[in-house]
Amino acid sequence: MADHVQSLAQLENLCKQLYETTDTATRLQAEKALVEFTNSPDCLSKCQLLLERGSSSYSQLLAATCLTKLVSRTNNPLPLEQRIDIRNYVLNYLATRPKLATFVTQALIQLYARITKLGWFDCQKDEYVFRNVITDVTRFLQADTTHPLTKHRKIASSFRDSSLFDIFTLSCNLLKQASGKNLNLNDESQHGLLMQLLKLTHNCLNFDFIGTSTDESSDDLCTVQIPTSWRSAFLDSSTLQLFFDLYHSIPPSFSPLVLSCLVQIASVRRSLFNNAERAKFLSHLVDGVKRILENPQSLSDPNNYHEFCRLLARLKSNYQLGELVKVENYPEVIRLIANFTVTSLQHWEFAPNSVHYLLSLWQRLAASVPYVKATEPHMLETYTPEVTKAYITSRLESVHIILRDGLEDPLDDTGLVQQQLDQLSTIGRCEYEKTCALLVQLFDQSAQSYQELLQSATASPMDVAVQEGRLTWLVYIIGAVIGGRVSFASTDEQDAMDGELVCRVLQLMNLTDSRLAQAGNEKLELAMLSFFEQFRKIYIGDQVQKSSKLYRRLSEVLGLNDETMVLSVFIGKIITNLKYWGRCEPITSKTLQLLNDLSIGYSSVRKLVKLSAVQFMLNNHTSEHFSFLGINNQSNLTDMRCRTTFYTALGRLLMVDLGEDEDQYEQFMLPLTAAFETVAQMFSTNTFNEQEAKRTLVGLVRDLRGIAFAFNAKTSFMMLFEWIYPSYMPILQRAIELWYHDPACTTPVLKLMAELVHNRSQRLQFDVSSPNGILLFRETSKMITTYGNRILTLGEVPKDQVYALKLKGISICFSMLKAALSGSYVNFGVFRLYGDDALDNALQTFIKLLLSIPHSDLLDYPKLSQSYYSLLEVLTQDHMNFIASLEPHVIMYILSSISEGLTALDTMVCTGCCSCLDHIVTYLFKQLSRSTKKRTTPLTQESDRFLHIMQQHPEMIQQMLSTVLNIIIFEDCRNQWSMSRPLLGLILLNEKYFSDLRNSIVNSQPPEKQQAMHLCFENLMEGIERNLLTKNRDRFTQNLSAFRREVNDSMKNSTYGVNSNDMMS
Repeated sequence: MADHVQSLAQLENLCKQLYETTDTATRLQAEKALVEFTNSPDCLSKCQLLLERGSSSYSQLLAATCLTKLVSRTNNPLPLEQRIDIRNYVLNYLATRPKLATFVTQALIQLYARITKLGWFDCQKDEYVFRNVITDVTRFLQADTTHPLTKHRKIASSFRDSSLFDIFTLSCNLLKQASGKNLNLNDESQHGLLMQLLKLTHNCLNFDFIGTSTDESSDDLCTVQIPTSWRSAFLDSSTLQLFFDLYHSIPPSFSPLVLSCLVQIASVRRSLFNNAERAKFLSHLVDGVKRILENPQSLSDPNNYHEFCRLLARLKSNYQLGELVKVENYPEVIRLIANFTVTSLQHWEFAPNSVHYLLSLWQRLAASVPYVKATEPHMLETYTPEVTKAYITSRLESVHIILRDGLEDPLDDTGLVQQQLDQLSTIGRCEYEKTCALLVQLFDQSAQSYQELLQSATASPMDVAVQEGRLTWLVYIIGAVIGGRVSFASTDEQDAMDGELVCRVLQLMNLTDSRLAQAGNEKLELAMLSFFEQFRKIYIGDQVQKSSKLYRRLSEVLGLNDETMVLSVFIGKIITNLKYWGRCEPITSKTLQLLNDLSIGYSSVRKLVKLSAVQFMLNNHTSEHFSFLGINNQSNLTDMRCRTTFYTALGRLLMVDLGEDEDQYEQFMLPLTAAFETVAQMFSTNTFNEQEAKRTLVGLVRDLRGIAFAFNAKTSFMMLFEWIYPSYMPILQRAIELWYHDPACTTPVLKLMAELVHNRSQRLQFDVSSPNGILLFRETSKMITTYGNRILTLGEVPKDQVYALKLKGISICFSMLKAALSGSYVNFGVFRLYGDDALDNALQTFIKLLLSIPHSDLLDYPKLSQSYYSLLEVLTQDHMNFIASLEPHVIMYILSSISEGLTALDTMVCTGCCSCLDHIVTYLFKQLSRSTKKRTTPLTQESDRFLHIMQQHPEMIQQMLSTVLNIIIFEDCRNQWSMSRPLLGLILLNEKYFSDLRNSIVNSQPPEKQQAMHLCFENLMEGIERNLLTKNRDRFTQNLSAFRREVNDSMKNSTYGVNSNDMMS
């Protein structure tokens, strides 16, 4: 396309089309043309022309982004001189053109920052040419106007040590000057300058000081790891005072940024101070907070309010209650914070996302009460009940207003409600008798009003809805406070109070269940299920003391004398929900999850089986009794997922008394047998209702997968295996042939097969005379081959659908093959021996599927990467001869995928890659050792070819040696043991390369550190022999631990660097 784009006018026109047109086709065409332009050889010169002569801002933006891509290029990077020229050109361009569009200025600044960052370690005539940032920028202000993660980290560390504190000091000094001057903030330039100055200060405090913040959106990292060299700035109280003064003196539009800076300052690591210094710092901080609470006018702005709530939360996340109570004004401050919290909760419609921080503060305060040793009163027994009461009453009062005004109901956001309830569960347990008394009083009022309304013929639906809404909140809150029970801190009195609350909810349930034939309330039912889940966790199961006062109260009020009777209430509720709410997916799935959780406990599952209601379920699991098992045409195929959960629970319940009773098993399977026969009947005719066949089959395989998952004992699983094979396996194979292009059908079938071949708890143990293991693998191979060959005929799939339509099925096939290969129930040597091509077909299909997936997709989709790398681990361990026999381009593809996986963020993937690499390197080493010995059997053809390929492409193994060593030396290596296993083999296979690598690392250190680094490497190889025996490997692993420790100690406080052409190669 570069040939076609001859003139600047054409380029400018394309930019205009890209950014302005509303026609998608035109925009896509323009985008395609511009992508080709960025890849063209003369892109650099054209970008300069665009900046010099371009008439539109869009063409300038294109030039800036193209240049950023060019300087970020890892393969074929720009020469140093050219990057210096671009850097100087950008600075001059910005200085001479003050009227550029904002987005162009930002793009050019980003370009300057990228050049500086990526060139941080580049030298010219013994000078780091890209490090004079402050000089450049200061000169500029006076004029009045993807490498590996490791290298980014080293650049950031060096920048932190050499420049960041100076920048922070400069920004604070400029802020002091600004606060001292009478700025005209109506002037746009002065307004913008102050805003950018505050952003700069915030970014300094928000810097990733130790390289741990992989997710910048997270607010959980409450500690700011300020370097020790910054201590002076934080010991000087004027720094803290500056930001509190700024908050009070500048307009509210700036305040959120000031408060954000204060949040970071409040979160500096505790170890920066000694105890006396920390107490003094905290005292200044609390004084500043008190001053804001006494003058809360600016907090009416939602952004200010939000940041202030974050600041309050940090008071407890970073300081102990014992330290807070010793602050001089603590009683007054805790009163002000309590009043602020109560007011905030009462105004529930204002900034609802900020409430999380206030509740987080009180949750942490309440949780600390048992541990506080200070003699000063913490006064939480006075204020915590006020916070609890404000939360509960404000939620109840909101119901009427939300219904009246048609506002958005917070109960619809289950994630937010659950988060707040988790916090309330701790807060409400502080002074629990007050919480219970309040809940009992409010519940009785609402329940009585509700009952009266239901009995009244003239009750308005609005009044009924209001009481149902209030009861929904109360049931959620009761569930939460019961779930907050901590066994060691609980008393009999508190258990009796729990009993009072549980009795009321169960009485309400009896009332609502009796009305389900006429009407029901979905939100109230979901609240009930949340309550049951909390009740189950605390009071049902093997660990609970049955003498609990709660059961005594249930016995007195409801006649429920023991756990078995309470379980019958649970099962009654579950059956009622499945009967009346079968068409409501949220209720059905949560109900089935509750049944599933109950079926896991050892003692509870045995009590459940004795209940007549459970026996009814085991004998009547049909759509006639449970409507969600029906295959009505309204529901979507994917809505059948809950059936798997249902049958997992039923399978566990059935197994309790099943033993070897085949008659009982066949009786249980009758509805599923009938469903299989129906599908078989349909498949035997040429004309059948495809939709009905799909629904029947998908429902059936989801049910079977649940049963297969639950049957984790040999006896029961063999019954299932003999039932499905050989009678019904052809039906599953036929379904894959017919509907391979419809993932709604293939995914459940493939998942069932993957479950059947999974040797869970050693359940797949066939008798010595049984060929079933081999026959099962043949079916597995047939399914993988059928699906694999057909899915590859799909052709080009849109990027946004590629996972759903293709990669998900491939991922399940990989998991299935891995489970079969590692199940230890098949001797794979017999396949070749007897000329059976099942193993070969499965492996060849795996290779075809693998080559159809781009490298990037392997790591972009977590489930795919986990299934691929775990399969590869098994193949390299047990089927290395197959890997060795592959074509060179396939071997290189696999090695590249291992190389990329070594630096993956997912530790499981990274560990799997280390294991694969270890198996490959060990195989190579053994073959090389054999080839050098004289009296030995000749190498197989595969091994010989594999050795030849690896000798032709040594750079791949060398790169992996470099990567592994790099991770161990410079990164936060979480799986050091796994990394150490392949490293020894890599070193022994590449001794010369390792020696060069070692020298380049040593030479990259400052002169005074080189001797220490050289010694570290000497110690690493001390006592290591030239073999890969276990004893030698273990010694190397020990040496490596010591090596890593010594290297880290050696490099501390050092502005070390590695040249871009060695470690980063």
